[in-house]
Amino acid sequence: MSRRRTLGPKKKIALLVSAVTVAGGGAFVMASTSNASQTPTTKSAADSTVCQGLATALGNNQKFIEGQRADPDAQSEARIANREAVIAQIELQQKASGCTVGESAQDSQPAQPQQPEQSEQPAPGEQAGGDDAAQNPGGDGAAASGEQVCNGSTVTLSGEDGAPAASSNQFPAGTKLKVTNLDNNKSTTVEVTGVSGSCALLNNAAFEQVREPGKFLIRRALIEKVG
Repeated sequence: MSRRRTLGPKKKIALLVSAVTVAGGGAFVMASTSNASQTPTTKSAADSTVCQGLATALGNNQKFIEGQRADPDAQSEARIANREAVIAQIELQQKASGCTVGESAQDSQPAQPQQPEQSEQPAPGEQAGGDDAAQNPGGDGAAASGEQVCNGSTVTLSGEDGAPAASSNQFPAGTKLKVTNLDNNKSTTVEVTGVSGSCALLNNAAFEQVREPGKFLIRRALIEKVG
């Protein structure tokens, strides 16, 4: 005759607690795995056009600050404070876009070709070249109105507010530049109002007029001096 074994109340409670513990542990592992898979990845300038544009804008502002500190004038302190505020805003945009915060990449400018030396001596009383030519060999600062300048340069934004304007390391304040985004054929004509670390650095309002949605860098830009 077979005898059926029954579990006492204490053993039933112990088995129930063990089962709950195992199930809870499994749920914890599943939740941890799920949270790990949802952790956002930080992108660098090499991974994203948006991140590259922000890194370039940050680098250009840092370069401008370095120039002001190297050769300060009466307004340098105010300019530096303004650009530091711009950098802080760019870093917020980097964080919001999932980019590496603080990553910097200065916009590289193509080397300008040197003018060939004159083989003939100038006539008495004539100069081989004016002061501007001597100071800016092959530069675009003295380009004629309507002429294309800064060939091969990319265009990004400074992060500064205000009416559409630009800053430049080649053109003095008051110069008018027409910037065309060849990827969407949008263009804007702006006046240079200050100095920056690149040929044409647009402020926020000017950049909005030519940008592509979600992008902070114009790779194919046509820059013309129009006034």
